[in-house]
Amino acid sequence: MLHLLDQGRTVAAVVREPARGRMGASAEGELRAWLQDHGVAAERLAVVTGDLTDGAGLGLSAADDERLAGVRDVFNTAAIYRFGLRRQEARAVNVEGALNVLRWGATRPGLRRLVHVPGYRVGLSPQARYPLPEAELMRLYRGKGAYEGSKVEGDAAVRVVAAQLGVPLTVVNPSSVIGHSTTGETDQYIGLAELVRDLWTGRLPALPGTARTFVPVVAVDHFAKFMAAIPEHDPEPGRLHWVLDENTPDLPDMIRLLAGHLGVRAPRTLVPVALIRRLPTALTGANPETLAFLTEDRYDTASAERVAEAAGLRQPPVETALRRWADRLVADRFGTASAVLPGGFHEVAGSRTYAAGDRTSPDFVLLHGLPLDGESWQGVLSEPDEAPTLVTDLPGLGRSAPTAATPLDWLTDLLAPVRTRPVIVAHSADRLATSLLGSSGASSDGAHRAIASAAAQLHRPGVARRTAHWLRAANHPTERATLQALLSGTKPVSVPVHIVAGQLDLLVGDPGPATVTTIPATGHHPHLTHPSAIAAIMRRIAGGSTRRDTEGTQPTIVRPLEP
Repeated sequence: MLHLLDQGRTVAAVVREPARGRMGASAEGELRAWLQDHGVAAERLAVVTGDLTDGAGLGLSAADDERLAGVRDVFNTAAIYRFGLRRQEARAVNVEGALNVLRWGATRPGLRRLVHVPGYRVGLSPQARYPLPEAELMRLYRGKGAYEGSKVEGDAAVRVVAAQLGVPLTVVNPSSVIGHSTTGETDQYIGLAELVRDLWTGRLPALPGTARTFVPVVAVDHFAKFMAAIPEHDPEPGRLHWVLDENTPDLPDMIRLLAGHLGVRAPRTLVPVALIRRLPTALTGANPETLAFLTEDRYDTASAERVAEAAGLRQPPVETALRRWADRLVADRFGTASAVLPGGFHEVAGSRTYAAGDRTSPDFVLLHGLPLDGESWQGVLSEPDEAPTLVTDLPGLGRSAPTAATPLDWLTDLLAPVRTRPVIVAHSADRLATSLLGSSGASSDGAHRAIASAAAQLHRPGVARRTAHWLRAANHPTERATLQALLSGTKPVSVPVHIVAGQLDLLVGDPGPATVTTIPATGHHPHLTHPSAIAAIMRRIAGGSTRRDTEGTQPTIVRPLEP
């Protein structure tokens, strides 16, 4: 849709109501907001209410059906994609619903092309048969599961009925669709994404399949552009196109690539699919319906490549797309949250460090406290007119891998590409908050998001242990004495220090020459409870101390709540 609108086409989208998005907006409102966020004007977009399970009229009102009388191209991308479906539940959408779209399209007098999207594991038989005898259908659904069985049946049904009705049909079979090749953006978190989630959380001790198991991928932006190109660049209807990147690494190599990028261990053991099928699901944790995708099969992409060449399309580098997709999966916590500032993994002093924002010209560098991670700065980052900022998870904490380097060496390497003189904003790492919930005026949403993010990362292998180690180190008498000496002026500090303290979390000891700002009615986490106040202090300090594009200068340090 985005690419069709970008081409100047008029587009109608059929949505179900009262479908609601993540923020409670209507389906139409969420769609228009998404298009606006992606820089596409939606004046040529018409949104109508319908239901493809509601007969060949698609549940459209008479007025809307008349509005769409001149439709030339119909793209059926609707499907129910979930494992564990009941047979009839899957058939209602993926078979009967697909046929309803086909029959409705046949009533459009100017129909140029109907594009149907089943999937790369269907349509492999050269001769489509429909309807199938019940005994054969039972074997199909028992062997493949309701989702895959319905896609196989639906593909055959659409191809057979389209030929009977004389509908100009093109079938596009995409492989596993991953995120945008540049941003990694995705809204699909099942299938291959679940395998990446298990890798990230340390729940992938072994990999199903063989060394040659092939689970091909295609970046969502390439696939969308290919779909938009079909009516203009696929001259003959009746074709079946397999759209996938043949350069996708075999599954074990893909997992090793992603493990290295994320800074986690890749499984070394391969378990044959046949063995997994024989073992209890409770033991393997493998969904039986996903095993049908774990094969060594290769696919004929020649016809799709000809269409792509005619349209001037080229697949983006698959390994780069995979890395960016993995970054976004982690940033979005695999669909459980939406990142305020999506980031990625970078090599910093031997650590695969998660960083977001401006890595070369920031005005601020935000370092979290314990047991939080970089997401704890969400409230501050959401303030309007926020300056360029670099946010990171400390090594071995949050999403970052550990390192043998000292904290100073890690910070030096982190700041090596920086060309500005940023303000370093570091939250205390010495103790946990005890007054967060009692603080008046608290931003509960921001606090809950930060706690949820921290809790998710603490469940990853080693993170909780390393967090406890950092807490012990921060509370060691030698460390506390060193910090007190720095604050009191006993030891020289070559940069200005500004301490921000909550009124309910008073400083201990003499702050020396450091400037102290106290925020009323808050405790140990003012960036969670009073993000506007922290952002205002940061802007005020930056206005007097930050010089843009000043290479080789030292940063100002702001230390909220340092004891």
